[in-house]
Amino acid sequence: MGDLVRILIAIFLPPLGVFLQVGIGKDFWINILLTLLGYIPGIVHAVWIIAKK
Repeated sequence: MGDLVRILIAIFLPPLGVFLQVGIGKDFWINILLTLLGYIPGIVHAVWIIAKK
């Protein structure tokens, strides 16, 4: 159930979803960059990180 909540958060705020999954690290900063470059790549990366773990 926790992953579902993280995925829903990742749809609205991708960096927050990644932060809740892995904390502040390489994946978090990559997601910030992707979200700034385009909202959809940030969402895709966040969902991928959450589903991978």
